[in-house]
Amino acid sequence: MRPADLDYLRQWAAERSGVEAYVEPETLVNEMSVVLVDKTGEWTRRRIGGPKGVDVIIEELGVRVYDAQSSGYPQRMRDRIERDRIIRQRLEARERRARFEERNGDGDN
Repeated sequence: MRPADLDYLRQWAAERSGVEAYVEPETLVNEMSVVLVDKTGEWTRRRIGGPKGVDVIIEELGVRVYDAQSSGYPQRMRDRIERDRIIRQRLEARERRARFEERNGDGDN
């Protein structure tokens, strides 16, 4: 596991409560990685380099570790992703509307 990734995960976990780890398997395009999820559903992902990285996560972070392929991700994470997507879409719509109004005047003429 890369030292910078471990430092980041340590800091991330220390600043939050209810953190759990979900290990993602290696694929053809991605290294084995871990997703940390806190009690609010906020999450972060980092590569862990392989099976030995799981041991590092357990030792260094002291959080419960799950196999994402078997357990899936917690509902709170999926809810957070959906909520963030909706917020992002609303902000994009406001920005498009503001650009439209700039180009076409505000309609008060």
